[in-house]
Amino acid sequence: MKEIAIIGSTASGKTALSIDIAQKTNSIILSLDSLSVYKEIDIASAKPTVEERGDIIHFGIDEVYPNEEFDVIQFIDCYKKAKNYALENNNNLIIVGGTGFYLKALIEGLSTGVDSKIKLDISVNDAYELLYSIDKEYMQNIERNDRYRIEKAYAIYKQSNKSPSQYFLDNPKVPIAKDLKIFEILWDREELRKRIALRTKLMIKDGVIDEVIALEKKYSRQPNAMSSIGIIETLDYLDGKLSKDELLEKISLNTAKLAKRQNTFNKGQFTENKTSNVISNLNSDIIKFFTL
Repeated sequence: MKEIAIIGSTASGKTALSIDIAQKTNSIILSLDSLSVYKEIDIASAKPTVEERGDIIHFGIDEVYPNEEFDVIQFIDCYKKAKNYALENNNNLIIVGGTGFYLKALIEGLSTGVDSKIKLDISVNDAYELLYSIDKEYMQNIERNDRYRIEKAYAIYKQSNKSPSQYFLDNPKVPIAKDLKIFEILWDREELRKRIALRTKLMIKDGVIDEVIALEKKYSRQPNAMSSIGIIETLDYLDGKLSKDELLEKISLNTAKLAKRQNTFNKGQFTENKTSNVISNLNSDIIKFFTL
């Protein structure tokens, strides 16, 4: 069995490429997407449809409902299930998606011993300021509005009474996926913006507004998933804050910002064992890797 990861920004064509390669290489797929894990969020997540998946087995899609939690621990469990399935059925494994944080955890491993369910008992901003004051080096890589990572860092501090940096130094991580070959799709910035705009138009045409109406009616606006790109802007549209043209523009703009953050993260974190290229070349490179 061989396993690879295909990464790249949102709208870069990772999903279609992975399915095409999986069909040619007897592979199953593990989705590396923090929104596709939710059932009923189909259009906003741009997850592959049942028809697009065909007979390719997928893990990491439709794992939980929008009002349920999903974190990196559960993603690691999905990886283990996918790998065991691949081993038992003589398949290769393709990990594909844009959530680089999950991939980083898979490669580097996780530190154990801290209850990850500890919640903030102060505001996100106050928690960030506190953690920044005791561990500037660690916190300067975390955005002030990144509640998930701030909450995890706060849990480490509260339970261990150590800064996150010191805790990780005392509790080294054990890699979970070793020697994982990573292939990255790169696009020219302007070309990527065109792809994002096109995908946003298709998202609206395919019914993302009706999807968000149904999600809000069933789950309210409280779950974290309801603040995702594509959903939060549509809620603004439903509130009368945006016209339909402005909705398209706002989703495209926020998606482009996300793509920039994804590319920056990938560039900074995955420098080793990585091949970067455009889709046309990656297809043949990956097929060659599997057949060697």
